Amino acid sequence: MPVRGDGSLFRGGPDTDDHRPKDACGVFGVWAAEEAVAKLTYFGLYALQHRGQESAGIAVSNGRQILVCKEMGLVSQVFDEPTLESLQGHLAIGHCRYSTTGASVWENAQPTFRSTASGGLALAHNGNLTNTSELAELAAKRAAETSLLTTPIPDERSTTDTGLITTLLASYPERSLLDAAVEVFRMLRGAYCLVFMDETTLYAARDPQGIHPLVLGTLANGGWVVASENAALDIVGAGFVREIQPGEVVAIDGSGVRSRQFATPDPKGCLFEYVYLARPDATIAGRSVHESRVEVGRRLARAYPVEADLVIPVPESATPAAIGYAEESGIPYGHGLVKNSYVGRTFIQPTQTIRQLGIRLKYNPLREVIEGKRLVMVDDSIVRGNTQGALVGMLREAGAREVHVRISSPPVKWPCFYGIDFASPSELIAAELDVEQICKTIGADSLGYIPLDELIEACGVPRQRLCRACFDGEYPVQVDDSARLGKHQLEVING
Repeated sequence: MPVRGDGSLFRGGPDTDDHRPKDACGVFGVWAAEEAVAKLTYFGLYALQHRGQESAGIAVSNGRQILVCKEMGLVSQVFDEPTLESLQGHLAIGHCRYSTTGASVWENAQPTFRSTASGGLALAHNGNLTNTSELAELAAKRAAETSLLTTPIPDERSTTDTGLITTLLASYPERSLLDAAVEVFRMLRGAYCLVFMDETTLYAARDPQGIHPLVLGTLANGGWVVASENAALDIVGAGFVREIQPGEVVAIDGSGVRSRQFATPDPKGCLFEYVYLARPDATIAGRSVHESRVEVGRRLARAYPVEADLVIPVPESATPAAIGYAEESGIPYGHGLVKNSYVGRTFIQPTQTIRQLGIRLKYNPLREVIEGKRLVMVDDSIVRGNTQGALVGMLREAGAREVHVRISSPPVKWPCFYGIDFASPSELIAAELDVEQICKTIGADSLGYIPLDELIEACGVPRQRLCRACFDGEYPVQVDDSARLGKHQLEVING
């Protein structure tokens, strides 16, 4: 399969959508002189696939040239053995995307690439910036002043904040990439976990608030790995060293790891990472995500008890909370819903008949388990309410006597501008309806959300060190008007 310098292989088709909150992206980077870095990156991205399912890409350097390979689709759809074998080098970065700024098209797939005065620059980004319009003006000015983009490559037509960051980093020909990074990162507002590279060095950086996780690990042969979650370290055999600190940028080469602090840390970790985004085997700020979710379930059982025969989760992210609810309540735990593990993002558009079936593509009730039972159905969140309404209806059709819904997060009332693509405010059901109205809308016998204070205590992180904006409307980083235009803001700004 041919690989061009711009990374294009083939173009994919349109995508389908569902009603779950959409994850932040996943990033991975590796410096390893004696390893097959493209394959390590492939497996690292596999471990992070839950964070982004629209496109995937890998950039690799052999010390002289950077090659970028990216395409629409899942990691397993984009890469095969011959492609990975063609990506030879000693350092690589990778990305799996869910779009939060910019449409879901090939031009916006990552890593992005730009030419610099000294060679090339590739970059992958997890997060979302909140001063994008300001940065777009600055990037255009810098590009004109430094005569950049005289030989355009396809992903320079991107409409993402990632493309803006890459252009800005490439616009300081008189500085080293590390010095340019320190300068540029001080201009950025919002959430960003970055892995980037030139021909010889791997870099990683995290915003001053540390909104999303980014971890550093080491390989047995002395190589280094950076990833969104420690599960990606585990899958490639890397040992956890530490988190990249808020406001820190690191450079990794044959001499080891160098660190610079470009901003004063002001930790505001995303609370929704504990609820839904991160894998249950992740550790964030020293706290096990699985244990946090189990504890949330215990607290949910105490806050909203009910007489029932069986506790069932909406698989998979709500499973730990359902276990905790069952433990605390004494109600037996069971599997009442089967999830089709092979239903993810797809390039095959459903027919109108299939589209109307909606959630049935992903879940099917176990009639023999739930028939005649009073159920507690535990889920991680309610965004629009479509999913829960469909599930309650399916459970009743399968013979459930009662369905009591318990949610392991507070009501989502405000949009996220930091890398989670919640619905717009008008589509958030909790922004329009109270709990009793939501309960009626989804057809449940009762509905209970974990209180915000209980969720925070279960996570074991002080309230002031968490971003809770989607639950309480308190945004830790200023949001400008362009960010409120949504994921297509640069398309709107550029007309």
